[in-house]
Amino acid sequence: MLEEVERWLARRSWSATDRPLDQLLAAKRGAGTTVSVVLPALDEEATVGAIVATIRRELMSDAVPLVDELVVVDSGSTDRTAEVAAAAGARVVHRDEILPRLPALPGKGEVLWRSLLVTTGDVVCFVDADLKDFSADFVSGIVGPLLTDPDVRFVKAMYDRPLGEAPGQGGRVTELVARPLLNLHWPRLAGFVQPLGGEYAARRELLERLPFPVGYGVELGLLVDALHTVGLDALAQVDVGVRRHRHQDGRALGRMAAAIYRTAQLRLARGHLVRPVLTQFERTEEGFVPRTYAVDTEERPPMAEIPEYAQRHAA
Repeated sequence: MLEEVERWLARRSWSATDRPLDQLLAAKRGAGTTVSVVLPALDEEATVGAIVATIRRELMSDAVPLVDELVVVDSGSTDRTAEVAAAAGARVVHRDEILPRLPALPGKGEVLWRSLLVTTGDVVCFVDADLKDFSADFVSGIVGPLLTDPDVRFVKAMYDRPLGEAPGQGGRVTELVARPLLNLHWPRLAGFVQPLGGEYAARRELLERLPFPVGYGVELGLLVDALHTVGLDALAQVDVGVRRHRHQDGRALGRMAAAIYRTAQLRLARGHLVRPVLTQFERTEEGFVPRTYAVDTEERPPMAEIPEYAQRHAA
């Protein structure tokens, strides 16, 4: 590990318990900072309500007004995700209602990018909507450094990821794809425990300057681009405990890995590109059948370049 990274780990890695809520509230009031929480959601009726209710109860009360707005962006759920989220107290916006002049592309990154247009907070915190046993530390922990340290611009959550009952065995794409890529090509990011984690917070003024890969590559893309935009010392991570969520099957992980590799490859060389499809095999009664999937190749430009966003902020 680079000496720079070792110093960064000592300086920019914290626990959620390092910043009590009263300290965060005092810093928030003193600076007048506003905080938005965004949950991208697709068919998450089983978990989204409990997440929203926890944030509302523990971080949006009169006694603890840490979060100013809580928005669930529904990307086309066929279940009751929108109804459950609204009943729990979130403002629910459908992906296709945001920036309707641009037809929406499928993918999580697309939802996160569009969410910048329907939120107002100086700090934007993203939280996946499939988390189980959700703790408010996932929000307060990662917005904490942004409220108390003006030099911090981007904060990732770190946590243990059990796979079933096996501790530390989750995050298979992280260990097999993302971590090797980062260590080989962006070694200054080698200190991030969960580089692909879906829980992170950043200052709006940074997010609006970054391109957003529309699909699974969004987390790696934002992390790499944030490094190049503001430098390693402006990045941080906070330990929030244990993350439990719905795990995807091996084929879905393969498609995720391909999208992440593609995102990395785009950033390594904007010229020659790998073939943006992935073929996987499925055993059927006739034997192994190839299934070919498109790999996410689209990226949205920095939100600051979108006229509607500029007009809203000029008003």
